[in-house]
Amino acid sequence: MSAASGKVEGAEQGVAGPCWRPDSWRDKSSAHQPAYDDAHALAAALAALSVLPPLVTSGEVDHLRDLFADAQSSRRFILQGGECAETFADCVPSVITNRLKVLLQMSLILEHGLGKPVVRVGRFAGQYAKPRTVETETIGGETLPVYRGDLVNGAEFTARARRPDPRRLLDGHAHSAMTLNFVRGLVDGGFADLHHPEYWNLDWVSHSPLASEYRRRVDAIGESVRFVEARAGRQLEAFNRVDFFTSHEALVLHAEAAQTRTVPRKSGWYNLSTHFPWIGMRTTALDGGHMEYCRGLRNPVGMKIGPSATPAWLREACGILNPANEAGKLVLITRLGTHAIDRLLPALIDAVKDLSVLWIVDPMHGNTEVTPEGYKTRPFEAIVSEVEQAFAIHARAGSVLGGVHLELTGEDVTECTGGARQLSGTDLARAYHSTVDPRLNYEQAVELALRIVSLAARTVRPTAG
Repeated sequence: MSAASGKVEGAEQGVAGPCWRPDSWRDKSSAHQPAYDDAHALAAALAALSVLPPLVTSGEVDHLRDLFADAQSSRRFILQGGECAETFADCVPSVITNRLKVLLQMSLILEHGLGKPVVRVGRFAGQYAKPRTVETETIGGETLPVYRGDLVNGAEFTARARRPDPRRLLDGHAHSAMTLNFVRGLVDGGFADLHHPEYWNLDWVSHSPLASEYRRRVDAIGESVRFVEARAGRQLEAFNRVDFFTSHEALVLHAEAAQTRTVPRKSGWYNLSTHFPWIGMRTTALDGGHMEYCRGLRNPVGMKIGPSATPAWLREACGILNPANEAGKLVLITRLGTHAIDRLLPALIDAVKDLSVLWIVDPMHGNTEVTPEGYKTRPFEAIVSEVEQAFAIHARAGSVLGGVHLELTGEDVTECTGGARQLSGTDLARAYHSTVDPRLNYEQAVELALRIVSLAARTVRPTAG
């Protein structure tokens, strides 16, 4: 590796090595893969999936990689958010629209408060699978395979529903396409127009304690837009729409590989099912199938980093996933927990300080608790605390915290405790709808955006441009 550039000597930037191919992950051990019992049905589903139209374009992927490079230099901020695990049943206009509204409102607050553009990355249009700690679930003396997300099997506790079904891979593509088509239609149709942020309001929170603060910021932004356009003498197209990108965990490697393709007049391979795939903490084995698959992609790739990560492991992982040390290519998503981040993060930052990486904090997963009643929840103040500490630690290290990664919803759920309404453990049963992990509701998400602005103002020096 060159000491000056950090690049592997002789590496051709952005091109997978000669031993890589979309299915070379099969030569490795791959955790959390479905156990399909019908090889012929799996082969038929993958053959069909491999010739379906792509969900995203290589140009969009390249553009996002450039935006991530900007975020590394503190010129942009990344807001990545959405469902812990999408369901096919949620592929309806109201749910998709509300999810979009939350991200728009959060990004509006962040752009106004941070003074820099925000890149909006949704955890949607493909987040249909989740890794599970155990392989089986037992209820009433009957043991069945655990529910792994709609891409793999059904949530109903029956033998038929819990059997991994490869036809669901095609259902996942179809629901992702419908979701993304609707999002694109909303955005291109003016839904994200800064002249009309009232389009983004969610009726169920009109009485929120945060409503007046949000309206104050919206009014200030409106005044700024009118001032700029008055100076320009015309309405500016840049205020009429915003870009949205998709992301999901690259978990079920059969599906990811089937949607990985070359593009005319471009080098390398693109996963065209999403703009931004990431590797979950449970599948980051250096010699595992997920690392092998993701190392060959032209997409920017994320990697979750948990408390078990060591500086030596992290440096080796960065060399695998980004051997050319390309800006915007590798996103490190820390999920260390509020009680461990101050102890663990500084050494991790130091280990890769000479490498080109984008740091993002996931304050959700490291702060999960289980109540005596069996509900998984996350205290809002613990989430805020981890974000606050992340900003401070990066600032002390001379590093850049380039964004946040959140699990949230636009629905009126009670899954995380705390926030403006001070939800308690007794509130969880009222509206706990998640099939996997607890999510921030709209109020909590907007409050977190307001808190991030305040935290950043105390720890990060504003960057021009």
